Amino acid sequence: MSWTTLLVLAAGAYGFKVLGLVVLGRRGLPEPLTRCVQLLPAALLPALIAIQTLTTGHRLVVDARAAGVGVAILAAWRRAPFPVVILVGAAVTAGVRALS
Repeated sequence: MSWTTLLVLAAGAYGFKVLGLVVLGRRGLPEPLTRCVQLLPAALLPALIAIQTLTTGHRLVVDARAAGVGVAILAAWRRAPFPVVILVGAAVTAGVRALS
C-alpha cells in the first residue's frame, strides 16, 4: 500500500466522521471548512469547463472548442446577454472547424 493511498483513506475516514457529526449530531462545520465548501462550486465549474474543452481521452488538445470557449469568455466579460454568449461561442467553434 502506498503512502498516497494511506493518506487518502485516512482523510476519507476523517471526512465521514465529520459528516456524521454534522448530519446526525446537528453541529455546524468549523468556519474555515464552511468557507471552503462555499467556494467549491466556483472552483469546480471552471475546472470542468477546462477539462471538457482542452482534453480528448487522456491527451491535451487545443482545437476549435478552445477558440469557441475563449470567445464566449470574452463575450461574457463584456457583459453580453447569455444567449449571445452561447451563440457567439458556437459560431466561432463552427467557423474554426469549417476552416480546418
